[in-house]
Amino acid sequence: MKKDSSEERNNSKIWGGRFSSSSNKSMEEFNSSIQFDKKLYKQDIEASIVHAEMLCKQKIISEKDFKLIKTGLNKIKTEISNNNFTFSIKLEDIHMNIENRLVDLIGDAGKKLHTGRSRNDQVATDIKLWLRDNIDQIEINLKVLQKTLIDKSELYYDMLMPGYTHLQVAQPVTFGHHLLAYVEMLGRDRGRLTDCRKRLNESPLGSAALAGTSYPIDRDFVSKKLGFDKPTKNSMDGVSDRDFAVEFMSATSLIAIHLSRLAEELVIWSSDSFNFIKLPESFTTGSSIMPQKRNPDAAELIRAKPGRIFGNMLSLMTVLKGLPMTYGKDMQEDKEPIFDTARTIQMCIVNMDGMIKGLQPIPNNMIQALQKGFPTATDLADYLVINLDIPFRDAHHLTGRIVLLAEEKDCTLESLSLKDIQRIIPEADDKIIDVLKIQNSVSSRNSFGGTAPKNVLKAAREAKKRFLKD
Repeated sequence: MKKDSSEERNNSKIWGGRFSSSSNKSMEEFNSSIQFDKKLYKQDIEASIVHAEMLCKQKIISEKDFKLIKTGLNKIKTEISNNNFTFSIKLEDIHMNIENRLVDLIGDAGKKLHTGRSRNDQVATDIKLWLRDNIDQIEINLKVLQKTLIDKSELYYDMLMPGYTHLQVAQPVTFGHHLLAYVEMLGRDRGRLTDCRKRLNESPLGSAALAGTSYPIDRDFVSKKLGFDKPTKNSMDGVSDRDFAVEFMSATSLIAIHLSRLAEELVIWSSDSFNFIKLPESFTTGSSIMPQKRNPDAAELIRAKPGRIFGNMLSLMTVLKGLPMTYGKDMQEDKEPIFDTARTIQMCIVNMDGMIKGLQPIPNNMIQALQKGFPTATDLADYLVINLDIPFRDAHHLTGRIVLLAEEKDCTLESLSLKDIQRIIPEADDKIIDVLKIQNSVSSRNSFGGTAPKNVLKAAREAKKRFLKD
């Protein structure tokens, strides 16, 4: 039997036996995925080596062939890693590019690698392996960002700043308390990633095209060797499932939302109108025309990236929503959104960490903003309820009149005299003055989860135990 050359294999499809004519050049380019799925080469080779080992264990191929296959695949891995590998569009995807090269290296033994599997279960396995690795890296990145936020919260546990509702000064909080809010958000994000990873960690390999295989394969062996918890239970679901990818994008969408909210605050706080913080120069840029500018470009890009991630998720959901069982070429459109989402969210996390590490708060400006917003008005209303037995609605009304008086006098609540207050609340005594002090307000918020400085320190230390343990 005449052996086919590499060139011949390149010019003839693996499925070409039943075709009498070659593919249209435009169709070849349209059909090919090697331009982007070459990113899966490490996972494809890893899974192929384990698959071949299983075939050997089950006496489906010889030990000699297995050794040749393993040696050849490892050589290909080195070639690709060193950029010494030539990818071919004619070979469509990463799977066939590797297999074709394997045959070049080891001959007919390479043609035995695909025994008992299909590209359908092969690619599903590769994507899961790739995504699992990237989830692990994203989780590490989030943990690093949490540590940075916790470190900053400990450093600024008692630094006063305005707390806002509707972007209007509401009540005083500490800068450390504000930062810890994002630590909690990111903690939930890590939890969602953990859940996603757990659900995706089932091996599709051995599902073959859709119906399983008649070869005496050992799916449990393959699953265990590849670090999966177990094989998928249904061969049709094994090759057609991409909901793990949608779940990943959903989890990353929420991460992106949280990062975007923090980025928006960094943009606002660093603006001339607020001037609460100074961002590190290494994460800002200048203007092409205005020499004085330091633009918060990193924060603005993080604020914009959720749109990209949302789009990726919607793109994949739209592909999947109308697909019958099992595999359709439509599913080739899963990889680029997955790859882009993982890369985008990792860049966002890393750049956010850099900004938080290097930012410098400007406490005097925070205090000045606080004083302008009558932030202890709620404290005054609560005092009237607790100490003067005034119903809350009445206390709310009286406090509003006190605020109006301060506005008319163009002063802060703290600057009002007892005589001023007694014009509206005759029964008030000099204790009421202490209630209007910002520092006292913050210190009094000692309920669980509150902003009192001692609470913030305790919360930061507890967050270390929850989120930063090895």
